[in-house]
Amino acid sequence: MRRKLDPHALPQLQIRIRLGGKARFGPGKAQLLEAIRDTGSIAAAGQSMAMSYKRAWSLVEEMNRLFAAPLVISTRGGTKGGGADLTENGTLILQHYRAVEATSRQSAVAHVGAIQAALAAPVAS
Repeated sequence: MRRKLDPHALPQLQIRIRLGGKARFGPGKAQLLEAIRDTGSIAAAGQSMAMSYKRAWSLVEEMNRLFAAPLVISTRGGTKGGGADLTENGTLILQHYRAVEATSRQSAVAHVGAIQAALAAPVAS
């Protein structure tokens, strides 16, 4: 049985970088870093991605362990409330990842177009 294809959907290139062993950095972690940067909160960032607070924290801890310097710094709540932000290293890693994505997309346009042109016609329902 063939899968139904959306004829209006454009092919998407997703870059996931394997960093050794099971460690990976990809679109989800990049999006989480951007959401932390934009919201100032790990909880709010997770919520904006329909992710549990526990899962968001787990990913932040994983990223912070993975790199020589942490990507996210957080402060506990108090009278002014807690928060989180990207470190300088977090900002740099995010910039490098987005640059890899942009370069890859630019380089792959013709090849992705050829793959799209070779797709089977969508199956009618």
